[in-house]
Amino acid sequence: MTATDRVLLAYKRIAEVDRPEVWIALRDEAEVLAEAASLAEDLPLYGMLVAVKDNIDVAGLPTTAACPEFSYDPAEDATVVARLRAAGALVLGKTNLDQFATGLVGTRSPHGAVRHAHDPEKISGGSSSGSATAVALGIVDVALGTDTAGSGRVPAAFASLVGIKPTLGLVPNTGVVPACVDYDAVTVFADDTATAATVMSVMIGPDAADPRSRSWPATVPLAAPPRPRVGVPRLEDLVALCPEYAEAFARTVTGLDAAGIDHDVVDISPLLDAAVLLYDGATVAQRYAAVGEFLSTGRATADPTVEAIVLGARTPTAHAYVDDLSTLLAAKSYAATLLDGLDGLLLPTTTEHPTIAAVQADPMGINRRLGTFTNFCNLLDMAAVAVPGAPTTAGAPFGVMVVGPAFSDQVVLDLAALVAGDRPAVVVDEGVDVLVVGAHLRGFPLNGQLVERGARFLGEVSTSADYRLVDLGTTPPKPGLVRHGSASIAGELYRMAPAHLGTFLAALPAPMGLGPVTLSDGRQVIGFMCAADAAEAGTDITEFGGWRAYMADRGL
Repeated sequence: MTATDRVLLAYKRIAEVDRPEVWIALRDEAEVLAEAASLAEDLPLYGMLVAVKDNIDVAGLPTTAACPEFSYDPAEDATVVARLRAAGALVLGKTNLDQFATGLVGTRSPHGAVRHAHDPEKISGGSSSGSATAVALGIVDVALGTDTAGSGRVPAAFASLVGIKPTLGLVPNTGVVPACVDYDAVTVFADDTATAATVMSVMIGPDAADPRSRSWPATVPLAAPPRPRVGVPRLEDLVALCPEYAEAFARTVTGLDAAGIDHDVVDISPLLDAAVLLYDGATVAQRYAAVGEFLSTGRATADPTVEAIVLGARTPTAHAYVDDLSTLLAAKSYAATLLDGLDGLLLPTTTEHPTIAAVQADPMGINRRLGTFTNFCNLLDMAAVAVPGAPTTAGAPFGVMVVGPAFSDQVVLDLAALVAGDRPAVVVDEGVDVLVVGAHLRGFPLNGQLVERGARFLGEVSTSADYRLVDLGTTPPKPGLVRHGSASIAGELYRMAPAHLGTFLAALPAPMGLGPVTLSDGRQVIGFMCAADAAEAGTDITEFGGWRAYMADRGL
C-alpha cells in the first residue's frame, strides 16, 4: 500500500468513527497527501501514520497542551517529530490530553473527555488520552505520548496497546512542553512491540539542545537471557487492584512459565512508597516550575483539578525538596538490590478501569489509585514497557508492564514481548557483531559468557569459503578457526555492547583471540581465531563444516 493510500484510509476512518474529542488540531488532508506523494519509498518509516500529543511541537500546528490561552506556533518540529518525519513518517495531527499532561484519566481538558475507543462510558486514560485512542480506533499506526507518572502506559493498558516508556533522556525532550522536567519521557503507542520499538529506535539519540538527553552506555545489555527471571509483587503489595484486575494479574503470572519466564515473589513496598512523592511530595514543585506562573495569571481556561495541582505545587520548601531527593536515592538503591538476580519486574499497569462519571465524581482519588504502580518509574530512573496481559474473566482489557533499571530498555522489551506473545523486537540497534564457532555456541559450555554480557543472538551464519577448523584438544573442548583454508565454517552471530567486547577478549585463554572474519555474504565481523602454531598442533576437522556437527559425530 502506498503512503497516499494509507492517508486516504486514515481520513476515511476519522469520519467513520466521529470522535472529535480525540483531536485538538488535524492537518488538512490535501496537505498530508501532498507530503505522502513526495516520500521516498526506501525510507525506514515510509508512510507510517503518526498522531502527536499536543504538548509536543509540530511545525505548522499550534502547541496548546490542551489550554487554548497557552497556545503558541512552533517554528520547527520537536526533535522526535523531526526524526520521525526524516524517516518517512506522516503526522496527521495533534491529540487531546489531560491539560498540561497532568493526570492519568483523560478527562481534564476543555476539549472534552476522551472516551474509551470501544466502551464510551469509560475513560481512555491520560494524560496521553487522544494519542492512545487514535491508535486503538485504527486511525494511525503509532502515536506519541509523554509519560511522567504513567501517561504512556495507563492508556495502553485500557486500550490493549503496547506502550514503550524509555529510560529518561534517551529520547530528547527538545520541543516538548514540560510537566516535571526531570521526570518526563516521550513515549510510543502501537498495536505490537515490533512497531513500537521501530519508532522508538528512530527517536532515541542525544540532542545538544536538551541538556538532559543521554546516550546508550558502552555496557548496554542488548538482550534478555534465554530463560529470564522476573520479580512479581507480594499479595499485600497488590491490595489496590480491583478484584477483576487481581484475578487477571494472577492468571498472567500463572502463564509466565509457558512463556519461558521464571519468577520470584518480591517486596515492592519501598517502590510504592516512593511513588507517592510524585504528587504528595515536594517534587511536585516541578509542575509549578513548568506552567505555574502562567496559570497564576488567571488568563487560562484551566481545568480546576489541574489548576489545583499545579498552583498547589508552589508551596513546598527547598529543604523538603532536598529531603525528597534523598528519599528517592534510597528507594533507587533498594530497587537496584531488589533487581539483583532478576531481569525485571512484572507489575499490573494500573488498578481498575473507571467510568468517566466516576472520575468526575472523584477526580483526585481515582487518579491517585491509577498511578499506584506507574508513578515510581521515572522518579527512580527506570525503563518500562506496557503490554496486554490476560484479559479479565469478563473479557475486558487488562495491562501489565515490565520494569527494569535505567538502560535496560532492550531487556524489558524482550520480556514484554514474551509476556504478550509478540515476535522479538529491537530497540537498541548498535554494538559489535561477533562470530562464534565453538564452545560459545548455544548449548555449549561457554555460551553463558555471552549471555551474562547481554549479547543478542542474531542467527546462524557461515564464513566465506576461505577457512579451516581444527580441534585444539583443550578442556573443555574447543576449536580454532584458521584463515587460508578452502571451506565455509558454520557458526553463530551475536551482537555485543562495545565495552563487553573488551572484557570478552580479556577472558579468552591462549591460544584464542579475536580478529576479522569474512562471512559468506561478504560482511566482515569480529570472530574467534587461533594462533597458527596451535592450529598446526591440532586435528583438522574442516570436513565436518562446523563444531556442532563434529561434536555430534563424536556423540558429544
